[in-house]
Amino acid sequence: MRSPAQINETNDTLPIVILGGGFGGLFTALHLRDLHSGPIILIDQSWCFVFKPLLYELLSSEVKLELICPRYDQLLHKSGITFVLGTVATIDLDQKQVKLNGLEYPYRYLILALGSTTSYFGIPGAKEHALSFRTPYDAFALGQHLRNRLQMATQTKDSKERRAMLTVAIVGGGASGVEMAATLADLVPTWYIPLGGNPQEIRIVILQRGSEILKESKSDRLRETVQSELQQRTAPVEVFLESEVKAVYPGAIEFERNGQSWRLAAATVVWTAGNATHPVIDSLAIAPENRDKHNRLLVKPTLQLPEFPEVFAAGDCAIDPSNPQPATAQVAYQQGAAIAHNIKALIAGKSLTPTTVNLRGTLIKLGLHESAVEIFDHYEIKGHLGQAIRLATYLELMPTPARNFVNRTRWFNEEILKQIAGV
Repeated sequence: MRSPAQINETNDTLPIVILGGGFGGLFTALHLRDLHSGPIILIDQSWCFVFKPLLYELLSSEVKLELICPRYDQLLHKSGITFVLGTVATIDLDQKQVKLNGLEYPYRYLILALGSTTSYFGIPGAKEHALSFRTPYDAFALGQHLRNRLQMATQTKDSKERRAMLTVAIVGGGASGVEMAATLADLVPTWYIPLGGNPQEIRIVILQRGSEILKESKSDRLRETVQSELQQRTAPVEVFLESEVKAVYPGAIEFERNGQSWRLAAATVVWTAGNATHPVIDSLAIAPENRDKHNRLLVKPTLQLPEFPEVFAAGDCAIDPSNPQPATAQVAYQQGAAIAHNIKALIAGKSLTPTTVNLRGTLIKLGLHESAVEIFDHYEIKGHLGQAIRLATYLELMPTPARNFVNRTRWFNEEILKQIAGV
């Protein structure tokens, strides 16, 4: 392991390389650019940044594709940041080199922000027959799949078969599962009614392995609000707690509940449960004691790897055991700023600062044009106003245009906060 003094002795003409252009990676790049920290290379396997919290609005056509999936070359235009399209093959931490597409990129500092992949926990048929929801392509695929099943339902005479065509099972009762269920419970009826269908035949079910939904939330009030709102959707959402999925088949899902086995006929299964570390993170030469039980990288409060202090990690692929944080946009934004300032401190030979994350609140979509917003665990706003605040908050966070990033992008618009404080 190299000391900070040894790190400063490295070639200062080498770039800062950032792997992953999600929230953590992109925001780190933009903050570094503003601090004039030297050459920066951002590497991602996609041409476009994906604003994942608004994928539900993409599915429902509440927002346009270009709003939540801007191209990196547009975001980074005249920013001085070099964007490289490619898939990372290997990282040599000892030689300080990243390899991809037959190319090699040496680095002075490295930021790992590769995010996570979907974990199916080895459940038979889950990967093959369940639909994921992580990209715009997933949103379009789900929309096409659902519309196809609705068309088939209108031509199915048998009521039992038609009911299966109109049943959606959502695996996972975290924030993603809840937002998916609430969106579909309002959206699918709007697609089915014009076809002459009866919206009362639509069934939306959440299968949650744990004993409560939104387990990651510390707010019982928010949980109660969500449970109530799920029942008030156009198609009321059913929640099956303590339900462990055992297998997924074409047209059905098996699960165990209360010691009994159940089989639910469902033409649509959406998978929102479980994340796995990125394969590149798995392959890193990191000592086992510097990983957690989920194989994530353990980092110091400064977000550095203990064995390689010139390497920083943020987002889904890393965790500070002394201060664990949820994998959300607001956390990634603040981690990006912290990493940028600590790299600037390293370059200047100054002391580094532990990362401080201030969670401003929770935003959850609860149907078409409706959301629940809980701010500082004190104020709760829901319905159309909640959705307006949620959209304003996320759109304010969007890094466009990049050249005005620091001045135009914040986690929460101060005027919104003032208005909420006055209610």
